[in-house]
Amino acid sequence: MGDIINLLLFLFLLQALVPFLGRRLLEFRRGVAIQTLERRRKSRVITLIHRQEAVSFLGVPLARYIDIDDSEQVLRAIRITPPEMPIDLILHTPGGLTVAAEQIACALKRHPGRVTVFVPHYAMSGGTLIALAADEIVMDPNAVLGPVDPQLGTAQGYLPAASVLKALEEPNPNRDDQTLILGDLARKAIRQVYTTVYDLLRDKLPEDRAEELARKL
Repeated sequence: MGDIINLLLFLFLLQALVPFLGRRLLEFRRGVAIQTLERRRKSRVITLIHRQEAVSFLGVPLARYIDIDDSEQVLRAIRITPPEMPIDLILHTPGGLTVAAEQIACALKRHPGRVTVFVPHYAMSGGTLIALAADEIVMDPNAVLGPVDPQLGTAQGYLPAASVLKALEEPNPNRDDQTLILGDLARKAIRQVYTTVYDLLRDKLPEDRAEELARKL
C-alpha cells in the first residue's frame, strides 16, 4: 500500500514539474536565439510574445494579453538601447490594454535608430498598433494583422467599443444611464485610437492616406 502511495505522489510531483521544466527549456532556447539574432543584425531584440499555455499542475489554460507590466518591460529595454542601435521587436499577441500598447508604440516611434517589427503568426488589435510604429514590418506569408479595436472594461468583462456604438444605434427608449455612459466612453476610446494611428502614420504616408487608414483600422 505504501509503495502505491509513493508512486502516486511521485507521479503527482512529476506532473507538476514537467510544465515548469519545459518552460525553462523554452526560455533558454529563446534566449540563445535572441542572442544569435542580435549578433547577426547588430540590434537590440525585444520580444512581446503572448500565447495560451498550461500553467501549474492543474493544467489551467492562461491566455496572456498586453498589459502595463509588458509596457514597463519594453519601455525599459528601449530606454537602455543606444540611440543609434536598431531595434527588432518580435511580436505575437492577440492585443490587450490600449494604453499599454500606445505607450510601446510611441516609445518605438521616438527611437532614433531603425525599428523593425517581426510578426511570425499574428498581431491583433494593440499588437497592430505597435507594429504601425515600426519603420519596417516583416511578416510570415501566413501571418496577419487585425483591426485596432479598443476594449471597454465592464463588470461583465471587456466589450469592443465599436460593438457598443453599434448597439446604441438601435432605438431603445428604456436604456439606462450606465449604457449611455458606456457609449460615451466608447466614442472617446475610438477617437483616441484614431488619433494615435494617424500620428504613427502621418510621416510615412500622405495625409489623406494616413487619415483613411486610421479610420479603417
